[in-house]
Amino acid sequence: MYMWFLLLLALIPAMEIWGFIFVSGQIGGWNTFLLVIVTAIIGVLITRHEAAQVWGDVQQQMQSGQIPGRKLVEGLCVMLGGILLLTPGFVTDIIGFTMVFPLTRPIYRHYMLKWIEKKMQNGNFHILR
Repeated sequence: MYMWFLLLLALIPAMEIWGFIFVSGQIGGWNTFLLVIVTAIIGVLITRHEAAQVWGDVQQQMQSGQIPGRKLVEGLCVMLGGILLLTPGFVTDIIGFTMVFPLTRPIYRHYMLKWIEKKMQNGNFHILR
């Protein structure tokens, strides 16, 4: 697990730097800078909207007596996607947008639920208080 984290910690910034160099070579440095700022602003607006939508769904499920497990995982996807959208870079923006959009969010939800299920079956899932 830690090796994957270290690999991502080295690989993602390298890919982002390559992306900045490539895009700035295509459209120019200032346009690249403006593109990064615009994607961050759009990302924040979409994230706020989707977070409010998911939170409303969670409250509705709780009021009807249901456990909002899937919706809470979707909320986690929206939160992580929002963080990635605020991180400067094109790779993190692509991943962040796909985590925030409702049509692609179930893909991430599926893998998160599988990961949680695997951790619970192995006895490695701990809830901290």
